[in-house]
Amino acid sequence: MGLIKAFTDSALGYIGDMWADYIYCDALPGDVLVSRGRKRRSGGGDRANENVITEGSRVAVNAGQALIVVENGRVIDFTAEPGGYEYLSTTEPSMFRGDLGASLDAAVERIKERVKFGGIPANDQRVYFVNTKEILDNRFGFGRVPYRDSEFNLSIYLQGFGVYSFRVTDPMAFYENVCGNVAESYNKTELNAQLKAELQNEMLPILGELSGRGLHYDRLPLESAEILKLLKERLSRKWHDERGVEIMTLTFGSILPDDESFDKIRDLQESRVYSESRAMLGARVGAASANAMESAAENPSGAVNGFVGMGMARGSAPIDVAELMRDVPSEPAPQKPENPQDSWTCVCGMVNTMSFCPNCGRKRPEPKKCPSCGFVFPPELAGMKFCPNCGTKVE
Repeated sequence: MGLIKAFTDSALGYIGDMWADYIYCDALPGDVLVSRGRKRRSGGGDRANENVITEGSRVAVNAGQALIVVENGRVIDFTAEPGGYEYLSTTEPSMFRGDLGASLDAAVERIKERVKFGGIPANDQRVYFVNTKEILDNRFGFGRVPYRDSEFNLSIYLQGFGVYSFRVTDPMAFYENVCGNVAESYNKTELNAQLKAELQNEMLPILGELSGRGLHYDRLPLESAEILKLLKERLSRKWHDERGVEIMTLTFGSILPDDESFDKIRDLQESRVYSESRAMLGARVGAASANAMESAAENPSGAVNGFVGMGMARGSAPIDVAELMRDVPSEPAPQKPENPQDSWTCVCGMVNTMSFCPNCGRKRPEPKKCPSCGFVFPPELAGMKFCPNCGTKVE
């Protein structure tokens, strides 16, 4: 009786498959990358096989989705354009369409095939909906990445975190190389760990390249667009070509040195300030002395010894705080010597500095000089006949 049971079930299942189906997928949430399409019966055929796409089935594709038709694990068709579609194929011919006699003959042959597989169709057909929207809020972080900072010429270690987004740009490659024939859905949590590890791995050479360009570590968060560009170039083969996904955005929440590197930078910054300013150095030495005196005064039993120690230190390495606090006067800017010939008075009475008088056009007279000492007579002394410097008569 087992053979009769298998034949009866396969016959009913095939007849159920010939009713027109409606295959639809609701809006995919942000954490679902692939979802299998399910049939919605238009009438009758309650025993329809989910692994058979009936001839004439209607398929609806929403915005932000791509449709993949799979037969026996192989993609035979796909569309990424929203709209309604009708499935037309002779893989599972319908008894309600075409030449009735021929359809019946084919149906008998197909039923025979199903009997061989225990009532299961020889051709496994499935519909998958792929989420093509941008997948947001994927967190990543990295720690102790070596970075050579050009400002201090010092190797430090950086740590940071942020978020990135990606998108499935090649649904066929994603199906064939990532998710495959999933029973219901494929979530981003199944892929995120691998993407995060590869992104972190690529951050090391990228930060090394930016360090070679002389970029200071505190400007790295401002260069997220450049880092995203470099990541796309380095991840193109593994992410896009092999998996069909592409990183879209990258935002850093923080990039900071670790505690040890931060202490080194702080010490170097303080040393730079004191080396460039005598006043700052004097203030630092004075504050240190004041703190030492306060600490000694707070300990009655050791106050005398503390002050004696401060005096010994002062005697061994005398530091004049007042001298350090005194600003070194800057050299005054050299003043341009006055030239008595810069301006002259024309016979018409106009004072000017031009080579020709703009009022009457007369040429500027040559300056009067003493032939003995070279004294240049100012305009107000030009009428004198003797040099006021050496007494030589001047014509």
